[in-house]
Amino acid sequence: MSTFVLVHGACHGGWSWRPVAEILREQGHTVHTPTLPGLGAEDARADVRLADSVSALVEYVESRDLRDIVLVGHSWGGFPVSGAAASIADRIDRLVYWSAFVPRTGESLIDLCPPPYGEMFRASAQSSRDNSVMFPFEVFTAAFMQDAGPEVQRVIHPLLERQPFHTMNDSLDLEDWARLALPSVYLLSDDDLALPPGEYGWDRFADRLPAGSPMLRTPGSHEAQLTTPATLAASFVEAATVPLDSASSGPTPASVGAGRPQE
Repeated sequence: MSTFVLVHGACHGGWSWRPVAEILREQGHTVHTPTLPGLGAEDARADVRLADSVSALVEYVESRDLRDIVLVGHSWGGFPVSGAAASIADRIDRLVYWSAFVPRTGESLIDLCPPPYGEMFRASAQSSRDNSVMFPFEVFTAAFMQDAGPEVQRVIHPLLERQPFHTMNDSLDLEDWARLALPSVYLLSDDDLALPPGEYGWDRFADRLPAGSPMLRTPGSHEAQLTTPATLAASFVEAATVPLDSASSGPTPASVGAGRPQE
């Protein structure tokens, strides 16, 4: 049985993993679903930085003394997962990037998105009261959750929280993450339209993982954790157990972070 730490994407929180977490727990796995800073319903957002998300994830894992974890990052969650990995490397069994950004040093989420997305995020933050971003309903339903009916889409979209803009515009120093070459898997949803295929598509990120990292595919959209949770849960188990090429090295101890995300 595995210990999963599931890290949500932008505008989401630990709540979004509930269907997948319940399935995995029923199978005997341990599952943690932290909500990172600025994404709780009562959280302040204006001054939350990407580094705060990283520190909070490190603190979450260390304060619970979690070990041999399968650390899963979804979408924006690839940023805090990558940023935290070196600090908790000795606690990680493997990293799983599910339709997730795999950033390099100095790259922000906005850098890695099509330019119209960057314009949309900046405009959303500028029009907000707290320097935060929300996905417009039309974008969310057409590109993120197109495999759900209108009734479900209307239920889910209001549950989203505004994303601190700094967490989308900041970058990280990921030289230690790159050097450690931790065991990693890239998992891509077949019908994920959140990034358009081509120059800005999700599949480009698999090549950024260490040599020997497998790329797996799973059915569903960018919101498969809510629309097809059973198949996604099965894919997480596969990603946690698939043999890795020997070129992927194991984790080594590193430094300590700070901060506390919500459960």
